[in-house]
Amino acid sequence: GEDKIMADPVIYGPAFSTYVRSMLLTLEEKAVPYRLEEINILEGAHQTPEHRARHPFAKVPAFEHDGFEIYETAAIMRYVDETFAGPSLQPTEPRARARMTQVHSIMNAYAYPACISAIVIQRLVVPLMGGTPDEDVVAEAVPQATTSVEALDALMGGNEFFAGGKLSLADLHVAPVYDYFSQTPEGAAALQGTPNLRRWWDTISQRESVQKTKPALG
Repeated sequence: GEDKIMADPVIYGPAFSTYVRSMLLTLEEKAVPYRLEEINILEGAHQTPEHRARHPFAKVPAFEHDGFEIYETAAIMRYVDETFAGPSLQPTEPRARARMTQVHSIMNAYAYPACISAIVIQRLVVPLMGGTPDEDVVAEAVPQATTSVEALDALMGGNEFFAGGKLSLADLHVAPVYDYFSQTPEGAAALQGTPNLRRWWDTISQRESVQKTKPALG
């Protein structure tokens, strides 16, 4: 009946994860009520049999809605966009859709591993855990991180958003990564050369969804 359909989606993962935040941004932009089940990956909570049942690769986020379980952020974001009312977050025009998909892929394959897994982890997370950043890991990641933000800057061009004139899932995928990366010295330096991206962030960072999902790291 009606009440079944109204079951709130559940996201499993920590609010400080960029992928979890992309999910939350999507839900906020669609004005969908949701429940966040914190899985503290810094304490190894993602390695439990319970979480591996949700995500065999022990990553975050995992997602459940009304008996439907899915993992992989881009897939979940599309599901949310297509399942719930609210503004459409995927362009219908083929070239704009292709750009959106291209941005998802760039983030997963190139930007995230360099900007987050290497630089942000070493600069922001390792010190939180009482450790010392591994400078070699940081230095090795800088070229790919720089290429990543320069590539995104070129794709943005003079547009307001990644897929043209309207907010899409692409923007929600990039925003959390940009936010953390810009807080590192390497990120600040790399972003000096990306005026389009910086202009985009000035606008997007003011959105209610972005303000509301600001993670507390530490």
